[in-house]
Amino acid sequence: MDIRSLALPALFFAILLVLSWPLGILLARVAEGGPVRGLGWLRRIESALYRAAGIDPGQGMGWKAYAAALLVFNAAGTLAVYLLQRVQAWLPLNPQGLANVSPDSAFNTAVSFVSNTNWQGYGGEQTMSYLTQMLALTCQNFFSAATGIAVVFALIRGFSARSAKSIGNFWTDLTRSTLYVLLPLSLVFAVFLMGQGVIQNFSSYQQVQLVEPVTYTQAKTGADGQPLKDAQGQPVMETLTAATQTIAMGPVASQEAIKMLGTNGGGFFNANSAHPYENPTPLSNLFEMVAIFLIPAGLCFAFGRLVGDRRQGWAILAAMTVLFVVMAGGVMLAEHQAHPALQAMGIDQTASGLQSGGNMEGKETRFGIDASALFAAITTAASCGAVNAMHDSFTPLGGAVPLVLMQFGEVVFGGVGSGLYGMLVFAIMAVFIAGLMIGRTPEYLGKKIQAYEMKMTSIAILVTPVLVLAGTAIAVMADAGKAGIANPGAHGFSEILYAFSSAANNNGSAFAGLSANTPFYNWMLAIAMWFGRFGVIVPVLAIAGSLAAKQRLQATPGTMPTHGPMFVGLLVGVVVLVGVLNYVPALALGPVAEHLQLFAK
Repeated sequence: MDIRSLALPALFFAILLVLSWPLGILLARVAEGGPVRGLGWLRRIESALYRAAGIDPGQGMGWKAYAAALLVFNAAGTLAVYLLQRVQAWLPLNPQGLANVSPDSAFNTAVSFVSNTNWQGYGGEQTMSYLTQMLALTCQNFFSAATGIAVVFALIRGFSARSAKSIGNFWTDLTRSTLYVLLPLSLVFAVFLMGQGVIQNFSSYQQVQLVEPVTYTQAKTGADGQPLKDAQGQPVMETLTAATQTIAMGPVASQEAIKMLGTNGGGFFNANSAHPYENPTPLSNLFEMVAIFLIPAGLCFAFGRLVGDRRQGWAILAAMTVLFVVMAGGVMLAEHQAHPALQAMGIDQTASGLQSGGNMEGKETRFGIDASALFAAITTAASCGAVNAMHDSFTPLGGAVPLVLMQFGEVVFGGVGSGLYGMLVFAIMAVFIAGLMIGRTPEYLGKKIQAYEMKMTSIAILVTPVLVLAGTAIAVMADAGKAGIANPGAHGFSEILYAFSSAANNNGSAFAGLSANTPFYNWMLAIAMWFGRFGVIVPVLAIAGSLAAKQRLQATPGTMPTHGPMFVGLLVGVVVLVGVLNYVPALALGPVAEHLQLFAK
């Protein structure tokens, strides 16, 4: 690593802070429910939507009504996305004549996009019609992100309210988040991406002539699509020559914009943000990284404004930044190390791609090691899951960093809304631990943290580790789970652990070496995604309702400050400690064991 390696993250954070500060002001106004300066013309559209749906935007909801509305809306969204995939062959905007999606894959995809996970066990350009990509997947990119924002608004109201029964109105929060934040930002970002070369059309796929024909060998398949085998049971091979290539088209920029801004991550193409039609230039790559963190960082500033103490927002942002800088530095350092196996073969690694040495396997040369490693840290710190490099090809320790970032609970900036409400749950635990240490009733933002809040906090924190570890254990024991492993040993275990960590924490990225588009994994990962999302949201809303009903106490000389370096350090320590206690044994069996094996040879 050199000065260029440090310049990229420095530039990234500079742009992020400049853009997220005014966005925090906008988000605070959206949460307050009043007119939004500069977007007043949208007020008529907002009112028309309420009238059409028969909603009273001023009617408050208790946490149970809020949770019920949220669950009903997302269940309906799951059903709609599932049905659209199952009948896409008979619907318009399908110029390639793509078939209907299988039941298990359609169910997995529906849960995935509704839960803001966007796990994809399929190749987008080979499976989904343009109508499905736009009406099912892109729309859910907006709705799932708006759901996350709504939940964090409800929790913030719990802290700022004074003996209130209401935590807001879910339908109002959903509508305003979409109308005033997600749609305008996505429109601007989509135009920028088109200017960089991201495509946006409804054309059929294009057949182009290759400059030079390519000869290759592959296994022959029968009429049923299964590989043919000879008398010895070996695959029957055939040699083919390709003179043309199929270039996929489609409305990509519109999906790419909300994919990043909404921390969704689902790619229009199978290669995701490594594809030149999704992420063509180093500049588009930089701003796609900024877009992932933009709303999560803006929500930290909005949090400070809404609770009446901007220092609180800075403290949460500082804790997130400390964790992220350490982890991003770790993956960048790991990927700059020479690969010992290549070193033993005498291969020169001092000029790999655009960088001076390191592991370029699985990375695009137009981005290089630094931009690829930083992207990996950003997309797994947030619950985005978009990738511009193959994490499966990272070094063992380099691949462990994205895995650990997800296992922290996706709270290091995290997803849109989910990152902040997840970190606030950890903040509640931090003040509770501090209260035990000094023998005082813990308080956070003037609200006493008592038994009920701690029970809900425990559920919210423990639900994802239970899903990850139980799902991984079942997969490594079941024959159907082991059948998907392409790389036996420690790396194969890491692939399964990564898949369930990604699903339960609603990230959506994958190690990619695991054959996960099977009924077993489609159903198992769908269960992890659903309960990983809503098994956290419901207790968070319960905490919001409990806090809203409490009086907000005035700070006294004995109140522990929650805006200084000491609290930031305590919060960071709690996040790391919980992650370490839950996952260290599993990490030791996966990336740590693989790293030791690699250097033992």
